[in-house]
Amino acid sequence: MFEGTDRIWMDGEFVDFEDAQTHVLTHALHYGTGVFEGVRCYDTEQGPAIFRWEEHLDRLYKSAKPYDLDIEFSKEELTEATTELIETEGFESCYIRPIVYYGFDSLGVSPKSCPTKTTIAAWPWGAYLGEEALEEGVDVMVSSWRKHASSQIPTNIKTTGLYVNSMLAGEEARRNGYTEAIVLNKEGNVAEGPGENIFMVRDDEIYTPGLAESILEGITRNTAITLAEEMGYTVHEEATISRGELYTADELFFTGTAAEVTPIRSVDDNEIGEGTKGPVTDELQSAFFDVIESGDREEWFHYV
Repeated sequence: MFEGTDRIWMDGEFVDFEDAQTHVLTHALHYGTGVFEGVRCYDTEQGPAIFRWEEHLDRLYKSAKPYDLDIEFSKEELTEATTELIETEGFESCYIRPIVYYGFDSLGVSPKSCPTKTTIAAWPWGAYLGEEALEEGVDVMVSSWRKHASSQIPTNIKTTGLYVNSMLAGEEARRNGYTEAIVLNKEGNVAEGPGENIFMVRDDEIYTPGLAESILEGITRNTAITLAEEMGYTVHEEATISRGELYTADELFFTGTAAEVTPIRSVDDNEIGEGTKGPVTDELQSAFFDVIESGDREEWFHYV
């Protein structure tokens, strides 16, 4: 993805990229006991700004709670470290990865004696599914892998180990010639993409699976809902969507920090709408990037 950066912030200090090491017996490596965020800094008309940073930080701290991960740094300290990292690396736009995890001490399943480690990295990253995907859309398949239920493992937090499920679904899709996957929940209803929320347009109304469908409560999802409602669309944000409804949708699109707003042009080789970016998706995508480029919604930006 990238060759490296100059420095990474680790547990209160900046270290050279080559020295950003963790022990091979780190608890999180063996058991997936970490939480993380993916955040974008955009080059707005008003300068580099982190998009919805406060919401991402809030979710990071909330994600740590079920795992008893005690983040020893305040939100203000993580904010200061992140802005300094972006400034010293000279980034005008970048992707930011805060991660909190159990480090090395013991290798029992219980992490109670393991220290909590906190790291922040940033690097340049363009369109997640490709620049062309933002205009032309992507071809996806419904994965044979199901999303786990919240009664098994919390689905409303970003846990490192749970992305094995996402990796399996995404790689299955790519092996079969598709760009991305759609994952169903245990009931067989639509949940989300491996790293994206999903939206459906039908008769000029917008539908997206609700939190009860085992989805991550995406921050870009919330952004899309807010913008769509401001534009006058009816948004059903607690929808239950069947697999069959995907094939007959007028439009489908993904949202996510990495994916931003990406149209879906086909599902399981079934063309969606006209097989191009639909008008509602286009309008919402334009509104999203207008906000990103202008940076004029101060409540959504933290300026570097």
